[in-house]
Amino acid sequence: MAAVLEATALGAVLQAARPLLAPAFTLWGSPVTWLEIVAFALSVAMVLANLRVNPVGWPLAIASSLLYALLFADSRLYGEASLQFVFVALAAWGWWQWLRGRTPDGQALRVRWLPPRGRLVAAALTLASWPLLGALLHRATDSDVPYLDALPTVASVTGQILLGRKFVENWAVWVGVNLVSIGLFAYKGLWLTVLLYALFTVLAVVGWRAWRALAHD
Repeated sequence: MAAVLEATALGAVLQAARPLLAPAFTLWGSPVTWLEIVAFALSVAMVLANLRVNPVGWPLAIASSLLYALLFADSRLYGEASLQFVFVALAAWGWWQWLRGRTPDGQALRVRWLPPRGRLVAAALTLASWPLLGALLHRATDSDVPYLDALPTVASVTGQILLGRKFVENWAVWVGVNLVSIGLFAYKGLWLTVLLYALFTVLAVVGWRAWRALAHD
């Protein structure tokens, strides 16, 4: 019953958003919607703010995530769509962390490296969560790419948490997430989003270099 209600609610939201999902133009044979264009612009602005360690990136993340939730749900990428609501919650948390967060020694939160044990834990939890989410999407939805959808979904949560705590390694995670996402969105014909994630990959490398220069041990 709950699943039926959720599906009905999702259908109602998508129907209400139908004007935003109307094609603005066609790119490589696939329509690009107005919603995708706005989400693209907000996402680029968000990453540029993150590069500069500017907390304005977090409200931009909230806005772009809500738009992408609609876009991905319309494309049957339910893992990616659900992830956007996780991103909204993590963005609110990250925004607070950047404004008020503290390191374990009581200092104001700063750009720094993740300890080796922390890297191992982050990698292990991400790899363990991937097949679990993939199996859930396979059984509970009509996704045609459940495991490919699940990998960037769980890795993005890892990247967002590391970003919120200002760990340099978040950028390495985003490089991997973006490369997998490029293939996923190309398969779905979301070509503007493919270009966005290609740009994200470049910006993640730039962010990695910039934060390495700022990092404290």
